[in-house]
Amino acid sequence: MPGLFKTEAIVLRSIRYGEADRVLHLYTRERGRVGAMAKGVRRPRSRFGGRLEPLFRVDLVLHEGRGELCTVTSASTVSAHPRLRDSREPLQRATQACEAVLKLFDSQEANRPAYNLLCNELTLLDEQPAAASRAQALAFRLKLLLAAGFMPELAACASCGEREHLGAFSASAGGIVCASCEAGSFPLDAAAHRFLVEALANPLADVPQAPEGALRQADRAITETLGHHAHIRLARVA
Repeated sequence: MPGLFKTEAIVLRSIRYGEADRVLHLYTRERGRVGAMAKGVRRPRSRFGGRLEPLFRVDLVLHEGRGELCTVTSASTVSAHPRLRDSREPLQRATQACEAVLKLFDSQEANRPAYNLLCNELTLLDEQPAAASRAQALAFRLKLLLAAGFMPELAACASCGEREHLGAFSASAGGIVCASCEAGSFPLDAAAHRFLVEALANPLADVPQAPEGALRQADRAITETLGHHAHIRLARVA
């Protein structure tokens, strides 16, 4: 029913609207993706101040009317992640993380693992800027696949169940494949396979290292899985 509700949220994107308003793309803890209008937020004396910028984690009171967008009636900062803006790479990684959530989770249903994962990623990049590596960004996307229910098979051939001679990856088959089932796949060497397995098992702050070639293969596996099963396209992680 229409009315007021409270939620914690990450501001994924902010778009100018009219002379003083902004349309916000939010990922909320209680309701998943929510679109909202922040009226007058661009005025110098706005009651929201600078609390509704992208990458902010905020407590909100929203009014849900009959339209598609809610209206922000109150906002307080949980974390502004201020150090993200001090250097290019952490900011770029944080923006990529929000973009991935924006594209992958378009449902107004709560997904607490996905929300917590994004919060942890932004906190890590804010507190440990040196963590903003290509390997870490790939680990985040891999865990996001798990939260979304699109995790590829990594323990055995996705086609026949064979657990040995696994040297290729097929998004259409659903994961790693053996030599007998590798039609339509691309090579995935042992280092790339090991990276995917360990990145999934380890915390975001403890990402395994891998050669650049292995990271490129892992990136392709994640990107093609997203494209085939979630029908979204994300830029490769540079």
